[in-house]
Amino acid sequence: MAASEDKIGDISTDAMTLIRFMMEEQQKHPEASGSLTLLLTSLATACKATEAAVRKAGIAQLYGISGDTNTTGDEQKKLDVLANELFVNLLRSSYQTCAMVSEENEDVIEVPVAKHGKYIVCFDPLDGSSNIDCLVSIGSIFGIYRRDKEGPVSHTDCLLPGNKLVAAGYCVFGTACMMVLSTGNGVNGFTLDPSIGEFILTARNMTIPQKGKIYSTNEGNAQYLDPNLQRYLNDCKFPKDGGKPLSSRYVGSMVADVHRTICYGGVFMYPANSNSPNGKLRLLYECNPMAFIVEHAGGLAVTGRGKERVLDVIPEKLHQRVPIYLGSRVDVERILSYLEGGC
Repeated sequence: MAASEDKIGDISTDAMTLIRFMMEEQQKHPEASGSLTLLLTSLATACKATEAAVRKAGIAQLYGISGDTNTTGDEQKKLDVLANELFVNLLRSSYQTCAMVSEENEDVIEVPVAKHGKYIVCFDPLDGSSNIDCLVSIGSIFGIYRRDKEGPVSHTDCLLPGNKLVAAGYCVFGTACMMVLSTGNGVNGFTLDPSIGEFILTARNMTIPQKGKIYSTNEGNAQYLDPNLQRYLNDCKFPKDGGKPLSSRYVGSMVADVHRTICYGGVFMYPANSNSPNGKLRLLYECNPMAFIVEHAGGLAVTGRGKERVLDVIPEKLHQRVPIYLGSRVDVERILSYLEGGC
């Protein structure tokens, strides 16, 4: 049997790798310098290195807490610290960044002027770290901004709204390792092929269903929620029309919950409540990147304060928290109707 031109046996000889994909996209923009491609190469390496550490964490004795807390009061796991160091060092040495904002660092991480690039990267190096020790899916989240001026970087240079993002992505470490990426022109998924150490395009033009059958939230906080939201959750379980109730799925890792929502539809939310009036999730390196991806996949991402988009929130501090509802367009609009007293 003759082999096809791009495949011999089970081995592809013409795989669309992440870097090849970015280079092809770059050709569509003659003004592009290639710096974003180089930056994404460093981010991909950081994700691969973090994934490798996650896979051998038990053997390398990387489970457990480090004994410290991060800037938002969460206990730091040993893998949190390792992942953060990987991201910081690889991005700093890429020569494409001028500053970074990490969940694990209180202040802006400045890059030496000699290594300055034109991008600011905000990231959560290891999202869902409370699930590390029980082997639940976790991941990394990042958002990329372009800085339009030169010189020393100030604190306020990093306080940019999500509508200024030029690219965002996340990498989920689960049954496989997948990077989901948007540069503002659709959303694409790349699965890590461990045999060659490359991310391969496996999900082109990912789109979220307009309506889903799943809602995802921490219902342990239900007693502290807005009564209208309590009513929504009750109607999910006991539909007024006697129809089939929605399924509840909540992992507790934002990467895992959002990835499932993009794949299957539905809604993910971490709303404001009486104990946490601004929600729990951080704007710059959790909510903005995820909102950017979900919107480019055809969904909605809002704060629940009227119809305010997450991407339109003006940050006031680096580790600012914000309520978030994201997912299928119909499902998010339904929640907004409840919050306004309808339905």
